[in-house]
Amino acid sequence: MTDGCDRDGVAEKARREPAGDILEFAAEPEGPADGGRRNPPWLILIVDDDQEVHAITRVVLGEMTFEERPVRFLSAYTAKQARSLLAEHPGIAAILLDVVMETDDAGLKLVRHIREDMDNRQIRIILRTGQPGQAPERQVIATYDINDYKAKSELTAQKLYTTAMAALRSYRHIVTIERSRQGLERVMEAADHLGGLRSRPQFLAGLAGRAAALVTDVRSALMCGAGEGGRPAVVVGTGLPVEDLPAEIAADIMAALADGQPRWGARYGVVVLRGRDAEPLALCLLGGPFAEGDRLLVELLCSKAAVGLDNLRLYERLNEAQVATVHALGKLAEYKDEVTGDHVKRLGRWATAIARELRARDAFPGELDDWFCDTIGLASVLHDVGKVGIPDAILRKPGRLDEAEMAVMRDHASIGGSILRDACGGDRHGYLSMGAEIAESHHEKFDGSGYPQGLAGDAIPLAGRIVAVADVFDALLHRRPYKKAWDIAEVLDLLRAESGSHFDPRVVDAFLAVLERDGAGV
Repeated sequence: MTDGCDRDGVAEKARREPAGDILEFAAEPEGPADGGRRNPPWLILIVDDDQEVHAITRVVLGEMTFEERPVRFLSAYTAKQARSLLAEHPGIAAILLDVVMETDDAGLKLVRHIREDMDNRQIRIILRTGQPGQAPERQVIATYDINDYKAKSELTAQKLYTTAMAALRSYRHIVTIERSRQGLERVMEAADHLGGLRSRPQFLAGLAGRAAALVTDVRSALMCGAGEGGRPAVVVGTGLPVEDLPAEIAADIMAALADGQPRWGARYGVVVLRGRDAEPLALCLLGGPFAEGDRLLVELLCSKAAVGLDNLRLYERLNEAQVATVHALGKLAEYKDEVTGDHVKRLGRWATAIARELRARDAFPGELDDWFCDTIGLASVLHDVGKVGIPDAILRKPGRLDEAEMAVMRDHASIGGSILRDACGGDRHGYLSMGAEIAESHHEKFDGSGYPQGLAGDAIPLAGRIVAVADVFDALLHRRPYKKAWDIAEVLDLLRAESGSHFDPRVVDAFLAVLERDGAGV
C-alpha cells in the first residue's frame, strides 16, 4: 500500500490482545456521555492480518468526520474475530476487509456470513487485497455482495479517504431509507390499531400513545382542543399537565388549532387533526429533539388519525341509528304485549350481568368479548319482537293456550328472527344481528327439545342460551295474564332442576352466582 505517510512508530500505537482475543485500539475515547448519545461516532471495522495495515488506516482516516460525527475504528485480525465484533456492534457502517487471512478465502467467507447468515444488507463492504490474482475483481464482484474492490497497491491516502467517505454516505442513505420504512410500518400498524377502536376517548388516548412511541425521548403527549381564555384544554393527556405548559407552547397549540399548520420547536411539536364535521384537535409532543423524519411520521400518523376520527364519528352515528331502531322495535313489541316493557328492561340487566360473569370465569373465550358484553343487554330487548305477528286473541289470552294456539305462538321466534335479519341488512356485528340470534334461539333447549329448530348444546347461539335463562327467571317471577307470580325460591329450584336439559348449566351457574352476589333486584 502506498500513501506517502510516515509509518515510523505508527505500529507501536497498536496493541494485540492475547491469542484468540479480539484486538481493539486503546486510544479511542467515545466522548462525553451526551455527545455519545446525540452524536455517536461512525463505526468502521478493519479486518486484516497485517498489523501495519490497521495502523496506517488509522493514521490516514484518524481525523475523519462525516456529518459532524467522528469515525471510530474497530480492528480484527481474523475472520473469526470479525464475526465476534460484528455481533457485538450491530451498527458498524463499513468494513475494510482483506481476502487472504487465516485461509485464502477467509474474507470472502466473511462476506457470505454477513449477507446471508446475519442478513445484514446495510453495512458497506470494501474488499482490500494485496493479492488480486487470488480473488479476481470481475469474478468477486459478480459472485459476492460487496460494495467496492481495491488492490492495496492502488490505495493512496486520498483514495482511501474517498472510498471510506463514499461508504459512510451510502450507509447513511440506506439506514435513512430503512428507518423510514420501519417508521411507515409503525404508522400503518398504529392506524390499523386506531381504526379498530370504537370509542372516542380510547381513540385519542391510543393516538397520543402511538405518536409518542414513534419518536425517542418523548416524555409527554397531550391531545388538546381550544379552551377558554386563549389557553388549550386537554382532552387526553399523559405526563405533564396542561397548566404547566410554557406560554410559548400553549400559544403554538392555539395558533395551530387556528390555522391547521404544525409547529415544531426545539423540544416540542404540535400537529393538528382536522376532521370534516368536528372541532380540530392538536397533538402536542414534549421532549425530542425531533428529526425531520420523525416530524414527517408524526404528521402522517395524524393525517391518518383525522380520517379515523371521521370514520369513528360515522360509526357512532350508525350505532346511534341502530340503538334507535332497537328501541323502536321494542316499543312495537310493547304495544302488542303490555307486560313487555318492564320485562325487557330487567331482562337486559340480567343478560348483561350473566355475560360479564361468564367472561370473568374465562368461559367461552372465543365468543365473550367487550362487544358481546356491551351488546347483549340492548339486543335482548328484541327477543320477543316476533309477537307483532301473533294475533291478539292468542297473545292476550288469560288462560293456557291449546295445542293449535301454542303452535301459532311458537311462530314468534321465527317471525322475530326474520324481521331482524331483514332489518340488519347483512351486518353481522350489531344489535340487530345479535337480536335476530336471540329472537330465533331463546326458546331452544340445551337437550334439543326446544323450538323453532330443535338445536342442542353449543349449537344454540350463546346469546340465546343466556337470554333463555334470564327470560324464564323473570317471566316466572312476575305475573302474566295467564299465570300468577312464582316465589323466588320456586324459580331458583326450577332453574337448578332444568340445568343441563332446558338450560346450559354453565349459564345457570353464572346466573346463580350473580343472584347470590347482587340479589334478585326485583
